[in-house]
Amino acid sequence: MVVLLAMFYLLFFVALAAGLGLSWRVRRVALRRRAVVPPRQDRWHRESTPTFGGVAIAGATLAPFAAWAAGGVDPAPWVPIAIGVAGLGMFLVGFFDDRLQLSPLAKLMWSLIIGGALIFTLQFVQHTTPHWAVTVLAVVWFGGIVHAFNLLDNMDGLAGGIGLIVATGLVVVAGPVLEGIAGLLACLAGALVGFLYWNRSPARLFMGDCGSLFIGAVLGGVSLAYMLGPEGDVAWNGTLMAMTLAVPLFDTSFVLVLRRLAGRAASRGGTDHVSHRLVSLGLSERSAVRVLYGLAVLGAGLAWLVSASDGGAIAYIALFVVALLLAGIYLARVPAYNGEDFGALQKASFGPFLKDLTFRWHVAEILLDVVLIAVVYWASYGLRFEDERYDVFITSFTASLPIVLACKLGAFYVSGLYSRMWGTFGLRDLYTVIQGVALGSALSVMVAAYFFRFERFSRGVFIIDAALLTLAIIISRGSFRLMGEAAVSRSKQGRRVLIYGAGSGGQLLVREMRVNADWLMNPIAFIDDDPTKFKRRVLGVPVKGNIDGLERLLDGHKVDEVVLSTIAVNGTKEQRVRDLCRARGVAVRRLHLELR
Repeated sequence: MVVLLAMFYLLFFVALAAGLGLSWRVRRVALRRRAVVPPRQDRWHRESTPTFGGVAIAGATLAPFAAWAAGGVDPAPWVPIAIGVAGLGMFLVGFFDDRLQLSPLAKLMWSLIIGGALIFTLQFVQHTTPHWAVTVLAVVWFGGIVHAFNLLDNMDGLAGGIGLIVATGLVVVAGPVLEGIAGLLACLAGALVGFLYWNRSPARLFMGDCGSLFIGAVLGGVSLAYMLGPEGDVAWNGTLMAMTLAVPLFDTSFVLVLRRLAGRAASRGGTDHVSHRLVSLGLSERSAVRVLYGLAVLGAGLAWLVSASDGGAIAYIALFVVALLLAGIYLARVPAYNGEDFGALQKASFGPFLKDLTFRWHVAEILLDVVLIAVVYWASYGLRFEDERYDVFITSFTASLPIVLACKLGAFYVSGLYSRMWGTFGLRDLYTVIQGVALGSALSVMVAAYFFRFERFSRGVFIIDAALLTLAIIISRGSFRLMGEAAVSRSKQGRRVLIYGAGSGGQLLVREMRVNADWLMNPIAFIDDDPTKFKRRVLGVPVKGNIDGLERLLDGHKVDEVVLSTIAVNGTKEQRVRDLCRARGVAVRRLHLELR
């Protein structure tokens, strides 16, 4: 075992060195032959950048792996060899696409052909015969993962970094089950680390389609071998692979759904990916990539945790799915199609009806509540019954879930929960949440008593369910406000604002700055003449002192603008503020409130 582990580390570092060297060489050749990508808006680069970095990735992956596989490994690692061949096939498709510009249909066709050949080979190598429906889904899965990485290659370091994280996740999840697969993944991880040195922002080398299709083929092939292997359930293994590959799957699904709603062709590129929308919220390109890195690490980590717990941590899957749904709903609201984000709905004969549902009744939010209600109701049974009684009582969950969903959704609607704006969720909305949950729980208890005579039901389950559902609703609604405030506060485009006056006017300004992204204003601190407020926080914004410290704040905090929020700041005091700011080129404005 120690020798094998040392071999994998050796493969990783050999591939890393090869990735560094080959990327350097490919870059020089690409520059000499003018194989460059001119500046494009959807790639966020301002200079022509050499491409064909996929040559370095594939070469640094396959050469060390081929040497290792031919070095007398017993038994021969036929599964990773088959996956490596499939990766080579997709690399060639991508290479010709980079040179000749293949149509999207041609690339899709070749991915399905290579996927079918790989699955056919895996049947013989792994001695399995999947159901015909599973085989069809497996072919579609392979093509989907391949093109997901192709679509993900839209920002410097994104596809390569996500590929590295996914490869590492597959080592810990699939490595113990698939013999020899860790060797191929170690080579891919090393090659990607070497390539990322040249591809990190600002990129000096792009991978091209030959790189993204190769990465997708290898990782998609490994996930297929794990799902279709002789050990484990296909659906359960597929769930683990979906979590490990969460970012490319989420990004692709998100883009395809919203392009369809916008009436745009799925193959039509643009700045509408998750990464682009994060930048539109105000994050820098590097910060957006880091957010997606973190999401990929979370997905792979949860997949490993769930696989190691033999299914006992299934609640983590539900929470992860809910988090992705929340993120998707929030990001879908970020404009990306010049005001026509839902053009297909508007043009359809039933467009006004669907548009009304989408924007007034919050269809996506209701669907999220369906997931929350079901997950919390199921989790309540797990918390209440931890012994053999769980198998007895869980049948009541299955039988009552449909009517419980109906009762609670109806209660939420009657209580007015769906007339509340998520982006402004606050303390005043808590009463509505509590009212809706209480009404839904009461209706659920009455239904259980009437239809099931409360046999094999537990009052404790409904109490736990009500408490957890209240918390889940608060978190889901509050998360929109928190994400909006975080996006504004972290915006690189926003002006850094110092507010004079931490009273009601200043607090009004802070609230509006945090929810109104169009203002592009980030409150960094207050100053106030009341000494009792010094070194405290008002709405999370620190009070840094009074006017005597203004000069130090202007110089030390890179303030772009000072806003006078109270009429108490006038006369000589106001003139002093304006003089200090004028000397440093800092704008000064005053808050005016009026009713007309």
